[in-house]
Amino acid sequence: MAAAAAMSQVVSMKVVVGGLQALPVQTSLRKLGGGAAPLRVVKNNCSPRLITSIAGRRSVRCQAGEGGRGGPFADVKRSVDESTKQEITKDDILRNQETNESEKKSVFGAKPTSGSFYPRPELERRPETGSKSFWSVFAFDGAAPETINCRLAMLGFVWAVVAEKMTGLTVLEQLFSPGSTGLVYFVGAIQLLTYASLVPIMNGESTDARSFGPFTAKAERWNGRLAMIGFFSLIVTELFTHTAVFH
Repeated sequence: MAAAAAMSQVVSMKVVVGGLQALPVQTSLRKLGGGAAPLRVVKNNCSPRLITSIAGRRSVRCQAGEGGRGGPFADVKRSVDESTKQEITKDDILRNQETNESEKKSVFGAKPTSGSFYPRPELERRPETGSKSFWSVFAFDGAAPETINCRLAMLGFVWAVVAEKMTGLTVLEQLFSPGSTGLVYFVGAIQLLTYASLVPIMNGESTDARSFGPFTAKAERWNGRLAMIGFFSLIVTELFTHTAVFH
């Protein structure tokens, strides 16, 4: 039986990136006997890959990013992850549990016990290795409460200082004065920051996994704790003085 003759040619094609953008490319097409043929993308803005095309087609669907998934921002996300993210493994957490004195007892002096309500071992309360249920994440020693409260306090304190300088109103007057929109913005900020903080936690990533220059998890915790104390002190002081501290 005679073998089918093989021939090669270069054709012009369009690659649809994520279904949103058509890009002209040059493609080396090798047809074997007129049937299905391997098609190699030689030049485009997607990751090079070997795909299968039916002979005669002049467009192929392609997505940017590793493995063709994630859309056009996958490469950007991967670059950010490589420069800011540190992988925290189960072995790292177990090693810290054994050597860190603060992990051997809680602030109340109790020893962490597996399966207890509080305190729990680090392995059970961290999002990398523990449960990601609502009750676990928002427990007293969970990953969410301090992270969210610290971020809200930092935002609230800066917001209060700027608003008091501009309006001369105290924090409570900004929130509850007739016609004031402060309460609306405050509720919106809570929703936005809570959602933004929960996304990485539910994906199994704690704040300790990210750092960029001086922006480390330790710096965020200390700044957030100081902001919580400062914001609470500001409100109490203004309740007694009835005037804006920063006006």
